[in-house]
Amino acid sequence: MLALLIAAALTAGQVAPAAAPPVVPIRASKVILVGDSTTAVSGGWGGSFCAEHVASFLACVNLARGGRSSGSYRAEGSWALALSEMRTPGFVRTWVVIQFGHNDQPGKPGRSTDLATEFPANLRAYVTETRAAGAVPVLVTPLSRRIYKDGRIDNDLAPWADAVRRVAREMRVPLIDLNALTLAELNGNGERWAERFAQLPPTAAPPVAATTETNDTPFAQRKLSFDRTHLGRAGADHVAALMAGALARAVPEMRPMLYPTQPALLPLR
Repeated sequence: MLALLIAAALTAGQVAPAAAPPVVPIRASKVILVGDSTTAVSGGWGGSFCAEHVASFLACVNLARGGRSSGSYRAEGSWALALSEMRTPGFVRTWVVIQFGHNDQPGKPGRSTDLATEFPANLRAYVTETRAAGAVPVLVTPLSRRIYKDGRIDNDLAPWADAVRRVAREMRVPLIDLNALTLAELNGNGERWAERFAQLPPTAAPPVAATTETNDTPFAQRKLSFDRTHLGRAGADHVAALMAGALARAVPEMRPMLYPTQPALLPLR
């Protein structure tokens, strides 16, 4: 009896612990990047975009692969992986950002596609299948190459950019006109400024065409070079900032999930 009285006295002044606040379930979305080396890690803008320009509740999955065209990306099974990502449950919304064109050009056996027929048909199929998987497609015109002729960019990708624009218009797909954005900057700032986009500084050797390793080898060493297509760190950061701003404008629903910033490379003085 005495023990009970003592225990009651000791607990009389204690306050019950406060109830834990209710757990609010996370509402996360996802963006999937599909394309070639100009979007992929180690040569494209996608790595910087995922690292610097998305909020923590927007998962960013970069499935772009070097050397792929709109045809070979599907043929090798990469598109099947992208579809699997689209169908992953638990996300409020999934967007798929699609950029092809560089390796669809002629002269690339096993990758080139016909500009008038195959290339737009491939894009239409990607859009249709993305929607069928419950995701939202966003088309991107190909990043401009940095090849100058008489002080202006020789935009050899213009026909492929036009094809992307037509498909986006026909199918009512949000469009990021990256070709036009980068073309305007490259023409406005000049060749010396554009050299800072590359992975390495230019050398005295004559410029050579950009090459991309199409076989993904585990533990392969990263190969850096100076060319006028691929992006180094500064170039990737710059284009990723352009993409974030353009995506926020083209897809207003994504705006709260993106961190648009000023492009990284200031004009030379």
